[in-house]
Amino acid sequence: MTRVLHVLDHSLPLHSGYTFRTRAILKAQEALGLEVRGLTSQRHNAEAEWDSACEQFDGLTFHRTPGMSDGPMLVRELREMSATHSEILELAKEWRPDVIHAHSPALNGVGALRAARALGVPFVYEIRAFWEDASVGNRTGTEGSAKYRLTRSLETQVASRADALFTICNGLRDDLIARGIAGGKIGVMPNGVDLTMFGDPPPRDDALAAQLGLATGAPVIGYIGSFYDYEGIDDLIAAMPILRRSHPDARLLLVGAGEMEGEWRAAAAALPEPEAVIFAGRVPHSEVERYYSLIDVLAYPRKASRLTDLVTPLKPLEAMAQRRIVAASNVGGHRELITHGETGFLFAPDNPAAAAETLAELLERRAEWDAIRARGVEHVRTRHDWHNNARRYLDVYQLLLAGLNEAGASPAHRQQQGLRA
Repeated sequence: MTRVLHVLDHSLPLHSGYTFRTRAILKAQEALGLEVRGLTSQRHNAEAEWDSACEQFDGLTFHRTPGMSDGPMLVRELREMSATHSEILELAKEWRPDVIHAHSPALNGVGALRAARALGVPFVYEIRAFWEDASVGNRTGTEGSAKYRLTRSLETQVASRADALFTICNGLRDDLIARGIAGGKIGVMPNGVDLTMFGDPPPRDDALAAQLGLATGAPVIGYIGSFYDYEGIDDLIAAMPILRRSHPDARLLLVGAGEMEGEWRAAAAALPEPEAVIFAGRVPHSEVERYYSLIDVLAYPRKASRLTDLVTPLKPLEAMAQRRIVAASNVGGHRELITHGETGFLFAPDNPAAAAETLAELLERRAEWDAIRARGVEHVRTRHDWHNNARRYLDVYQLLLAGLNEAGASPAHRQQQGLRA
Protein backbone atom coordinates (compact mmCIF):
# COMPACT_ATOMS: atom_id res chain seq x y z
CA MET A 1 0.00 0.00 0.00
CA THR A 2 1.41 3.38 -1.03
CA ARG A 3 2.02 5.74 1.87
CA VAL A 4 1.56 9.49 1.38
CA LEU A 5 2.59 12.09 3.93
CA HIS A 6 0.78 15.42 3.60
CA VAL A 7 2.72 18.38 5.03
CA LEU A 8 0.31 21.09 6.17
CA ASP A 9 0.12 24.57 7.64
CA HIS A 10 -2.66 23.52 10.04
CA SER A 11 -5.35 20.85 10.29
CA LEU A 12 -8.34 19.58 12.19
CA PRO A 13 -9.56 20.22 14.84
CA LEU A 14 -9.21 23.80 13.56
CA HIS A 15 -11.98 24.74 11.17
CA SER A 16 -11.18 26.62 7.97
CA GLY A 17 -11.45 26.15 4.22
CA TYR A 18 -7.87 24.87 4.38
CA THR A 19 -8.62 22.14 6.93
CA PHE A 20 -11.88 21.10 5.24
CA ARG A 21 -10.07 20.70 1.90
CA THR A 22 -7.37 18.66 3.67
CA ARG A 23 -9.94 16.40 5.29
CA ALA A 24 -11.64 15.79 1.94
CA ILE A 25 -8.35 14.98 0.21
CA LEU A 26 -7.21 12.52 2.88
CA LYS A 27 -10.59 10.78 3.11
CA ALA A 28 -10.83 10.43 -0.68
CA GLN A 29 -7.29 9.07 -0.91
CA GLU A 30 -8.01 6.53 1.82
CA ALA A 31 -11.04 5.40 -0.16
CA LEU A 32 -8.70 4.83 -3.12
CA GLY A 33 -6.54 2.49 -1.06
CA LEU A 34 -3.72 4.84 -0.06
CA GLU A 35 -2.32 5.01 3.45
CA VAL A 36 -2.23 8.69 4.40
CA ARG A 37 -1.13 10.85 7.30
CA GLY A 38 -0.75 14.57 7.86
CA LEU A 39 2.08 16.51 9.49
CA THR A 40 1.47 20.12 10.55
CA SER A 41 3.99 22.93 10.83
CA GLN A 42 4.58 24.92 13.99
CA ARG A 43 2.01 27.43 12.78
CA HIS A 44 -0.73 25.00 13.77
CA ASN A 45 0.38 25.40 17.38
CA ALA A 46 -0.32 29.13 17.31
CA GLU A 47 -4.06 28.43 17.09
CA ALA A 48 -4.47 24.99 18.66
CA GLU A 49 -3.18 23.54 21.89
CA TRP A 50 -0.30 21.14 21.31
CA ASP A 51 -1.50 18.12 23.25
CA SER A 52 0.60 15.33 21.79
CA ALA A 53 3.00 14.51 18.98
CA CYS A 54 0.29 12.49 17.20
CA GLU A 55 -3.46 13.17 17.22
CA GLN A 56 -6.47 11.67 15.51
CA PHE A 57 -9.53 13.56 14.32
CA ASP A 58 -12.38 12.21 12.23
CA GLY A 59 -10.42 8.98 11.78
CA LEU A 60 -7.37 10.79 10.34
CA THR A 61 -3.86 10.84 11.83
CA PHE A 62 -1.95 14.11 12.21
CA HIS A 63 1.61 14.44 13.48
CA ARG A 64 2.60 17.74 15.10
CA THR A 65 5.84 19.63 14.75
CA PRO A 66 6.54 20.72 18.34
CA GLY A 67 7.39 24.20 19.52
CA MET A 68 6.98 27.72 18.16
CA SER A 69 9.55 29.57 16.08
CA ASP A 70 10.64 32.98 17.29
CA GLY A 71 13.20 35.62 16.42
CA PRO A 72 13.33 38.37 13.79
CA MET A 73 11.85 37.91 10.32
CA LEU A 74 13.80 35.44 8.17
CA VAL A 75 15.42 33.88 11.25
CA ARG A 76 11.97 32.83 12.47
CA GLU A 77 11.00 31.40 9.08
CA LEU A 78 14.30 29.56 8.70
CA ARG A 79 13.79 27.93 12.08
CA GLU A 80 10.25 26.94 11.15
CA MET A 81 11.36 25.31 7.89
CA SER A 82 14.16 23.48 9.68
CA ALA A 83 11.74 22.21 12.33
CA THR A 84 9.38 20.84 9.65
CA HIS A 85 12.27 19.14 7.86
CA SER A 86 13.53 17.54 11.09
CA GLU A 87 10.07 16.32 12.12
CA ILE A 88 9.48 14.63 8.75
CA LEU A 89 12.79 12.78 9.03
CA GLU A 90 11.97 11.77 12.60
CA LEU A 91 8.57 10.42 11.54
CA ALA A 92 10.18 8.54 8.63
CA LYS A 93 12.13 6.40 11.10
CA GLU A 94 8.92 4.57 12.04
CA TRP A 95 6.46 5.46 9.23
CA ARG A 96 8.26 5.72 5.93
CA PRO A 97 6.32 7.63 3.24
CA ASP A 98 6.54 6.70 -0.42
CA VAL A 99 5.50 10.23 -1.46
CA ILE A 100 5.74 13.55 0.36
CA HIS A 101 2.93 15.87 -0.66
CA ALA A 102 3.28 19.39 0.77
CA HIS A 103 0.61 22.06 0.68
CA SER A 104 1.24 25.80 0.56
CA PRO A 105 2.62 28.04 1.94
CA ALA A 106 6.17 27.70 0.66
CA LEU A 107 7.50 27.44 4.22
CA ASN A 108 5.97 23.96 4.28
CA GLY A 109 7.32 23.29 0.81
CA VAL A 110 10.96 24.04 1.65
CA GLY A 111 11.07 21.76 4.70
CA ALA A 112 9.20 19.00 2.88
CA LEU A 113 11.37 19.30 -0.25
CA ARG A 114 14.57 18.93 1.77
CA ALA A 115 13.16 15.91 3.58
CA ALA A 116 11.97 14.27 0.34
CA ARG A 117 15.39 14.65 -1.21
CA ALA A 118 17.06 13.20 1.89
CA LEU A 119 14.69 10.23 1.86
CA GLY A 120 14.87 9.73 -1.90
CA VAL A 121 11.11 9.91 -2.43
CA PRO A 122 9.04 12.00 -4.88
CA PHE A 123 8.02 15.51 -3.81
CA VAL A 124 4.61 16.86 -4.80
CA TYR A 125 3.71 20.47 -4.04
CA GLU A 126 0.18 21.86 -4.02
CA ILE A 127 -0.59 25.57 -4.12
CA ARG A 128 -3.94 26.61 -2.71
CA ALA A 129 -3.22 30.35 -2.87
CA PHE A 130 -0.22 32.60 -3.23
CA TRP A 131 0.29 33.56 0.37
CA GLU A 132 1.84 36.91 -0.50
CA ASP A 133 -1.49 37.83 -2.11
CA ALA A 134 -3.45 36.35 0.79
CA SER A 135 -1.53 38.59 3.20
CA VAL A 136 -2.56 41.61 1.15
CA GLY A 137 -6.16 40.39 1.16
CA ASN A 138 -6.28 40.02 4.93
CA ARG A 139 -4.39 43.29 5.45
CA THR A 140 -1.26 41.81 7.02
CA GLY A 141 0.97 42.61 4.04
CA THR A 142 1.52 45.10 1.24
CA GLU A 143 1.82 44.29 -2.44
CA GLY A 144 5.34 44.93 -3.68
CA SER A 145 6.92 45.04 -0.22
CA ALA A 146 10.18 43.24 0.51
CA LYS A 147 8.29 40.49 2.35
CA TYR A 148 5.86 40.17 -0.56
CA ARG A 149 8.68 39.79 -3.10
CA LEU A 150 10.57 37.33 -0.92
CA THR A 151 7.50 35.15 -0.37
CA ARG A 152 6.76 35.16 -4.10
CA SER A 153 10.36 34.21 -4.92
CA LEU A 154 10.35 31.35 -2.40
CA GLU A 155 7.07 30.02 -3.81
CA THR A 156 8.50 30.06 -7.32
CA GLN A 157 11.65 28.24 -6.21
CA VAL A 158 9.72 25.45 -4.49
CA ALA A 159 7.39 25.09 -7.47
CA SER A 160 10.28 24.87 -9.92
CA ARG A 161 12.02 22.12 -7.91
CA ALA A 162 8.93 19.98 -7.22
CA ASP A 163 8.59 16.68 -9.07
CA ALA A 164 4.93 17.49 -9.70
CA LEU A 165 2.68 20.44 -8.95
CA PHE A 166 -1.01 20.89 -8.27
CA THR A 167 -3.00 24.10 -8.05
CA ILE A 168 -6.63 24.47 -7.04
CA CYS A 169 -7.61 26.40 -10.17
CA ASN A 170 -6.52 27.57 -13.60
CA GLY A 171 -5.78 31.09 -12.41
CA LEU A 172 -2.95 29.89 -10.20
CA ARG A 173 -1.69 27.50 -12.87
CA ASP A 174 -1.54 30.24 -15.50
CA ASP A 175 0.36 32.52 -13.11
CA LEU A 176 2.97 29.80 -12.48
CA ILE A 177 3.41 29.21 -16.21
CA ALA A 178 3.99 32.96 -16.62
CA ARG A 179 6.80 32.61 -14.07
CA GLY A 180 8.50 30.03 -16.25
CA ILE A 181 7.22 26.81 -14.63
CA ALA A 182 6.59 24.07 -17.20
CA GLY A 183 2.84 23.68 -17.70
CA GLY A 184 3.25 19.94 -18.25
CA LYS A 185 4.03 19.29 -14.61
CA ILE A 186 1.15 21.39 -13.22
CA GLY A 187 -2.13 19.62 -12.61
CA VAL A 188 -5.33 21.33 -11.48
CA MET A 189 -7.13 19.82 -8.51
CA PRO A 190 -10.19 22.03 -8.12
CA ASN A 191 -11.89 22.70 -4.84
CA GLY A 192 -14.44 20.00 -4.26
CA VAL A 193 -17.19 18.70 -2.05
CA ASP A 194 -17.53 15.36 -0.32
CA LEU A 195 -21.03 14.61 -1.55
CA THR A 196 -21.45 11.83 1.00
CA MET A 197 -21.79 14.62 3.57
CA PHE A 198 -24.67 16.29 1.72
CA GLY A 199 -28.06 14.68 1.50
CA ASP A 200 -31.41 16.36 1.03
CA PRO A 201 -31.31 19.93 2.35
CA PRO A 202 -32.78 20.27 5.84
CA PRO A 203 -36.24 21.80 6.22
CA ARG A 204 -36.48 25.41 7.37
CA ASP A 205 -35.57 25.68 11.04
CA ASP A 206 -38.52 27.72 12.26
CA ALA A 207 -37.23 27.87 15.83
CA LEU A 208 -33.93 29.39 14.70
CA ALA A 209 -35.78 31.76 12.37
CA ALA A 210 -37.88 33.01 15.28
CA GLN A 211 -34.77 33.38 17.43
CA LEU A 212 -33.13 35.55 14.73
CA GLY A 213 -36.29 37.52 14.01
CA LEU A 214 -36.77 36.24 10.46
CA ALA A 215 -40.42 36.31 9.45
CA THR A 216 -41.87 33.48 7.38
CA GLY A 217 -41.80 34.39 3.70
CA ALA A 218 -39.29 37.22 4.06
CA PRO A 219 -36.46 36.88 1.48
CA VAL A 220 -33.14 36.06 3.16
CA ILE A 221 -29.78 36.82 1.56
CA GLY A 222 -26.97 35.04 3.40
CA TYR A 223 -23.24 34.82 3.79
CA ILE A 224 -21.54 32.06 5.77
CA GLY A 225 -17.77 32.31 6.08
CA SER A 226 -14.81 34.28 7.36
CA PHE A 227 -14.91 38.04 7.83
CA TYR A 228 -11.93 39.22 5.76
CA ASP A 229 -11.84 42.53 3.92
CA TYR A 230 -11.55 40.92 0.47
CA GLU A 231 -14.86 39.07 0.99
CA GLY A 232 -16.60 42.39 0.30
CA ILE A 233 -19.42 42.12 2.82
CA ASP A 234 -19.39 45.91 3.19
CA ASP A 235 -20.66 46.06 -0.41
CA LEU A 236 -23.40 43.58 0.43
CA ILE A 237 -24.44 45.65 3.43
CA ALA A 238 -24.50 48.78 1.27
CA ALA A 239 -26.67 46.93 -1.26
CA MET A 240 -29.46 46.23 1.23
CA PRO A 241 -31.18 49.66 1.17
CA ILE A 242 -31.25 49.45 -2.63
CA LEU A 243 -32.63 45.89 -2.59
CA ARG A 244 -35.29 46.80 -0.06
CA ARG A 245 -36.80 49.40 -2.40
CA SER A 246 -38.25 46.53 -4.43
CA HIS A 247 -38.24 43.88 -1.67
CA PRO A 248 -38.88 45.74 1.59
CA ASP A 249 -38.88 42.60 3.72
CA ALA A 250 -35.49 41.34 2.51
CA ARG A 251 -32.96 40.61 5.23
CA LEU A 252 -29.22 39.92 5.20
CA LEU A 253 -27.98 37.13 7.48
CA LEU A 254 -24.24 37.10 8.18
CA VAL A 255 -22.81 33.99 9.84
CA GLY A 256 -19.17 34.02 10.89
CA ALA A 257 -16.55 36.22 12.50
CA GLY A 258 -13.18 37.78 11.84
CA GLU A 259 -11.12 40.93 11.75
CA MET A 260 -13.73 42.99 9.83
CA GLU A 261 -16.63 42.28 12.16
CA GLY A 262 -16.40 45.59 14.00
CA GLU A 263 -16.30 47.67 10.81
CA TRP A 264 -19.12 45.71 9.20
CA ARG A 265 -21.32 45.99 12.28
CA ALA A 266 -20.73 49.73 12.26
CA ALA A 267 -21.66 49.91 8.56
CA ALA A 268 -24.89 47.99 9.21
CA ALA A 269 -25.77 50.17 12.19
CA ALA A 270 -25.43 53.26 9.97
CA LEU A 271 -28.03 52.03 7.47
CA PRO A 272 -31.41 53.80 7.32
CA GLU A 273 -32.94 50.48 8.43
CA PRO A 274 -30.24 48.70 10.45
CA GLU A 275 -32.61 45.83 11.24
CA ALA A 276 -32.10 44.72 7.63
CA VAL A 277 -28.80 43.08 8.63
CA ILE A 278 -28.50 40.29 11.19
CA PHE A 279 -25.15 39.17 12.60
CA ALA A 280 -25.38 35.60 13.89
CA GLY A 281 -21.74 35.41 14.97
CA ARG A 282 -19.51 32.36 14.74
CA VAL A 283 -21.43 29.09 15.03
CA PRO A 284 -20.24 25.49 15.54
CA HIS A 285 -19.70 23.61 12.29
CA SER A 286 -22.34 21.11 13.36
CA GLU A 287 -24.90 23.94 13.46
CA VAL A 288 -24.18 25.48 10.05
CA GLU A 289 -26.87 23.47 8.25
CA ARG A 290 -29.52 25.11 10.43
CA TYR A 291 -28.49 28.51 9.07
CA TYR A 292 -28.32 27.27 5.49
CA SER A 293 -31.95 26.21 5.87
CA LEU A 294 -33.02 29.84 6.39
CA ILE A 295 -31.19 31.35 3.41
CA ASP A 296 -32.74 31.80 -0.02
CA VAL A 297 -29.66 33.18 -1.82
CA LEU A 298 -26.04 32.71 -0.75
CA ALA A 299 -24.08 35.82 -1.73
CA TYR A 300 -20.31 36.04 -2.20
CA PRO A 301 -19.39 39.65 -3.10
CA ARG A 302 -15.60 39.28 -3.19
CA LYS A 303 -13.69 42.42 -4.14
CA ALA A 304 -11.56 42.48 -7.29
CA SER A 305 -7.90 41.74 -6.49
CA ARG A 306 -5.08 39.39 -7.48
CA LEU A 307 -6.19 37.03 -4.72
CA THR A 308 -9.83 36.82 -5.78
CA ASP A 309 -9.01 36.69 -9.48
CA LEU A 310 -6.54 33.80 -9.08
CA VAL A 311 -8.12 31.71 -6.30
CA THR A 312 -11.39 29.79 -6.27
CA PRO A 313 -13.30 29.66 -2.97
CA LEU A 314 -14.94 26.57 -1.50
CA LYS A 315 -18.15 28.07 -0.11
CA PRO A 316 -20.08 28.51 -3.40
CA LEU A 317 -19.62 24.80 -4.14
CA GLU A 318 -20.87 23.85 -0.68
CA ALA A 319 -23.88 26.11 -1.23
CA MET A 320 -24.66 24.40 -4.56
CA ALA A 321 -24.34 21.01 -2.86
CA GLN A 322 -26.83 22.29 -0.27
CA ARG A 323 -29.21 23.10 -3.17
CA ARG A 324 -28.98 26.83 -2.54
CA ILE A 325 -29.05 29.64 -5.09
CA VAL A 326 -25.67 31.37 -5.47
CA ALA A 327 -24.92 34.98 -6.42
CA ALA A 328 -21.29 36.13 -6.57
CA SER A 329 -19.10 38.94 -7.80
CA ASN A 330 -17.69 38.56 -11.29
CA VAL A 331 -14.05 37.90 -10.35
CA GLY A 332 -11.81 35.22 -11.84
CA GLY A 333 -12.12 32.79 -8.95
CA HIS A 334 -15.91 32.84 -9.15
CA ARG A 335 -16.00 32.58 -12.94
CA GLU A 336 -14.21 29.22 -12.72
CA LEU A 337 -17.03 27.88 -10.53
CA ILE A 338 -20.21 29.59 -11.69
CA THR A 339 -21.81 29.85 -15.12
CA HIS A 340 -23.94 32.99 -15.11
CA GLY A 341 -27.63 32.23 -15.48
CA GLU A 342 -27.04 28.48 -15.37
CA THR A 343 -25.55 27.42 -12.02
CA GLY A 344 -25.68 30.84 -10.36
CA PHE A 345 -25.52 34.56 -11.04
CA LEU A 346 -22.60 36.99 -11.29
CA PHE A 347 -22.53 40.75 -10.68
CA ALA A 348 -19.89 43.46 -11.02
CA PRO A 349 -17.47 43.49 -8.05
CA ASP A 350 -17.06 46.49 -5.75
CA ASN A 351 -20.50 47.69 -6.82
CA PRO A 352 -23.37 47.59 -4.27
CA ALA A 353 -25.92 48.75 -6.87
CA ALA A 354 -24.98 45.88 -9.21
CA ALA A 355 -25.25 43.40 -6.34
CA ALA A 356 -28.68 44.75 -5.39
CA GLU A 357 -29.90 44.59 -8.98
CA THR A 358 -28.82 40.95 -9.38
CA LEU A 359 -30.29 39.93 -6.04
CA ALA A 360 -33.60 41.61 -6.90
CA GLU A 361 -33.66 39.80 -10.26
CA LEU A 362 -33.06 36.48 -8.53
CA LEU A 363 -35.83 37.05 -6.01
CA GLU A 364 -38.21 37.81 -8.86
CA ARG A 365 -37.32 34.59 -10.71
CA ARG A 366 -38.31 32.10 -8.01
CA ALA A 367 -40.10 29.96 -10.58
CA GLU A 368 -36.66 29.07 -12.02
CA TRP A 369 -34.98 28.25 -8.72
CA ASP A 370 -35.58 24.49 -8.81
CA ALA A 371 -33.93 24.24 -12.25
CA ILE A 372 -30.97 26.40 -11.15
CA ARG A 373 -30.52 24.29 -8.02
CA ALA A 374 -30.60 21.08 -10.03
CA ARG A 375 -27.95 22.40 -12.43
CA GLY A 376 -25.80 23.50 -9.49
CA VAL A 377 -25.89 20.07 -7.87
CA GLU A 378 -25.10 18.39 -11.19
CA HIS A 379 -22.17 20.75 -11.72
CA VAL A 380 -20.74 19.80 -8.33
CA ARG A 381 -21.37 16.10 -8.91
CA THR A 382 -19.67 15.97 -12.30
CA ARG A 383 -16.78 18.41 -11.77
CA HIS A 384 -16.20 18.91 -8.04
CA ASP A 385 -16.79 15.56 -6.32
CA TRP A 386 -13.68 14.70 -4.30
CA HIS A 387 -14.12 10.97 -4.66
CA ASN A 388 -13.84 11.30 -8.44
CA ASN A 389 -11.23 14.05 -8.67
CA ALA A 390 -8.83 12.47 -6.16
CA ARG A 391 -7.94 9.84 -8.77
CA ARG A 392 -5.80 12.50 -10.44
CA TYR A 393 -3.49 12.43 -7.42
CA LEU A 394 -3.21 8.67 -7.67
CA ASP A 395 -2.25 8.84 -11.33
CA VAL A 396 0.54 11.34 -10.61
CA TYR A 397 1.86 9.38 -7.63
CA GLN A 398 2.02 6.20 -9.71
CA LEU A 399 3.89 7.96 -12.53
CA LEU A 400 6.44 9.42 -10.12
CA LEU A 401 6.98 6.12 -8.33
CA ALA A 402 7.27 4.26 -11.61
CA GLY A 403 9.89 6.74 -12.77
CA LEU A 404 11.79 6.28 -9.51
CA ASN A 405 11.73 2.51 -9.93
CA GLU A 406 12.90 2.72 -13.54
CA ALA A 407 15.79 4.97 -12.54
CA GLY A 408 16.75 2.51 -9.82
CA ALA A 409 16.80 3.37 -6.16
CA SER A 410 20.13 4.13 -4.54
CA PRO A 411 21.39 1.87 -1.73
CA ALA A 412 20.67 4.63 0.77
CA HIS A 413 17.13 4.98 -0.54
CA ARG A 414 16.58 1.23 -0.37
CA GLN A 415 17.75 1.20 3.23
CA GLN A 416 15.56 4.17 4.20
CA GLN A 417 12.50 2.71 2.51
CA GLY A 418 13.04 -0.74 4.03
CA LEU A 419 12.01 -2.26 0.67
CA ARG A 420 8.41 -2.83 1.72
CA ALA A 421 6.78 -5.49 -0.41
